[in-house]
Amino acid sequence: MNILIESNDTLEYLTVAGQWTKNPLAGKCFPATKPAFQAAKREPIGRFTIVCHIPGTNQFINLDHGRGTGQLEAATAEV
Repeated sequence: MNILIESNDTLEYLTVAGQWTKNPLAGKCFPATKPAFQAAKREPIGRFTIVCHIPGTNQFINLDHGRGTGQLEAATAEV
């Protein structure tokens, strides 16, 4: 079971390197929802979802949601 941060805009997962990927197996795993939520709040994204990914069955369970700093979203809108 992996606890991941998912961007609602791109449906990608945050990696250890701070990049975003469509592959949930490459996403940064958090030990619990609280540290994942705290980290996601600091990310330059809009809305996010904390998800539990079960690799064996490729199932996802939505655990929590919120909004990051939104800087990336604002920068993209200006282009």
